[in-house]
Amino acid sequence: MIYLPNHIFYTKSIEMKIKFQPNNIIEIIDDSIIIKEIDDALSLLFKHNCTGIIAKKENINPDFFDLSTGIAGEILQKCSNYDVRIAIVGDYTNIQSKAMNDFIRESNSRRQVIFVSTTEEALQIFGG
Repeated sequence: MIYLPNHIFYTKSIEMKIKFQPNNIIEIIDDSIIIKEIDDALSLLFKHNCTGIIAKKENINPDFFDLSTGIAGEILQKCSNYDVRIAIVGDYTNIQSKAMNDFIRESNSRRQVIFVSTTEEALQIFGG
């Protein structure tokens, strides 16, 4: 693992840009899909000794947003088990699925996995 001054994080398997935020939060500032499954998120958290991740909607496996895959529920459960937080930044105003809208509303009320429109909103909720 190599840390460079411009916050690019390299491992053998993945290259991504991250930014360290207050209160042990890392922000993914890359445009590629980084979190394909829950273990990707947990690896990021543990490698950087962080308590939370802020990621753009585009950084998350698109299957996450299809509740029938179970990925969203698994991520929510693991975050709860490990007491970590994930903020997913994006535009959620045009979601057609009632189930996904309900999931977002419930997740936001628990504040473990949150869906927000800006990084600033995520940091405010996470206490940064």
